[in-house]
Amino acid sequence: MTHRPIIGVMGSGNNVHCERARALGLWLAKAGFHLLTGGGGGVMQTVSKAFCDVSNRKGLVIGVVPCTESDPTCRPQPGYPNESVEIRIFTHLFLTGNRGTESMSRNHINVLSSDVIIALPGGPGTAGEVQLALRYGRPIVVYASNRDEIPALRQEITVETDFGRLQDFVRACIANKHD
Repeated sequence: MTHRPIIGVMGSGNNVHCERARALGLWLAKAGFHLLTGGGGGVMQTVSKAFCDVSNRKGLVIGVVPCTESDPTCRPQPGYPNESVEIRIFTHLFLTGNRGTESMSRNHINVLSSDVIIALPGGPGTAGEVQLALRYGRPIVVYASNRDEIPALRQEITVETDFGRLQDFVRACIANKHD
């Protein structure tokens, strides 16, 4: 791989899922990856802050930011981007949540820009990103205690409860990109 891998972390914009998100952010930074999120609160903010807490890291935090609907100047939606986002990708895309798989959602950019996607617990927006990962053939793993933490999760999606096995999944996906 000629570029630093980008790991997309998707999850709730409201709930922080602190233990999982923090451990994930610290590991991704120490492993030398870039982190990509939707740039908002909840899981996105927690994983980004933990990532930024690692000194001498090589990767950066990338946030793909939705705009406010019907705003001709495309101002970001309230709460976006969070303070830990280092590279802010402002978009004209405003759809989120239940409409996250539609063409005016930034979720397409989140998924297509990530080498591997890790989904933490979340609602309809996270479920949409999981669906898009399948559609676009991106490697994806859910880091949760059970399948019910993401609505309507399809059976072919791997759910990992063990952090070590999650790390192995990500490493294997990155190694396979070399082949």
